[in-house]
Amino acid sequence: MNISERFLGKTALVTGSADGIGKSVAWRLGREGARLALLDINPNLLQKTLAEMKDAGLEAKAYTTDIASEEQVKHAVSQAEQDFGGIDVAINAAGIVGPTSTNITEFSSEDFDNIYRVNLRGSFLVAKYSLTVMKKKGKGRLLLISSIAGKEGNPGMVGYSSTKAGVIGLVKALGKEFAESQITVNGLAPAVIKTTMNENTSPEQLSYMTAKIPMKRLGTVEEVAAVCCYVVSDENSFSTGFIYDISGGRATY
Repeated sequence: MNISERFLGKTALVTGSADGIGKSVAWRLGREGARLALLDINPNLLQKTLAEMKDAGLEAKAYTTDIASEEQVKHAVSQAEQDFGGIDVAINAAGIVGPTSTNITEFSSEDFDNIYRVNLRGSFLVAKYSLTVMKKKGKGRLLLISSIAGKEGNPGMVGYSSTKAGVIGLVKALGKEFAESQITVNGLAPAVIKTTMNENTSPEQLSYMTAKIPMKRLGTVEEVAAVCCYVVSDENSFSTGFIYDISGGRATY
């Protein structure tokens, strides 16, 4: 298989694709031949990314979507299915961090609910409606982005850690639900990746997380994209319900 053509003839839906990990993943999928359905909550940034990709000759459409809204996710996935004739790959890269360096006794219920709505409810909704489309063909690839915090728990980040742990549980359940089909469901647990998402993370929290990485550096979005594209490729046909790591050596299980 020519790696530069792994996704020729396929449609890939990517959330959080206006920036960060989602954008990098979408770029790589497009360069490997995929038609792109780009979902993001930020309409201006999304249109900017869409223009960049079209200028580069990629086939893409944009759908402004809050993944915490069932109505919006259902509509965006349905529209992408109509526009492209189906969905072969779906990657949920949208997510928020919420408060950092904050003890649970000072962590507001409102902040926790906001993180839950995006990270866990959003993952559920993207999975539900993407899999609904994939079931029609009986084939597909779903990848949900979790975090090493979902495995190990980061102190001061109870909302982020617990919702990302929920994503891991979701992946494992869905992997088993679809195990007898040609639809695979996997997850990815990155350690700290250098993105704009970290701009609101306190220096103390960021220093703590980086210090736990044996490579002593942040990961890059390009490194994450490389792993993601393998996970959702046809090459990766005997792996489902699994959480892949990209952690610079931090992951211990």
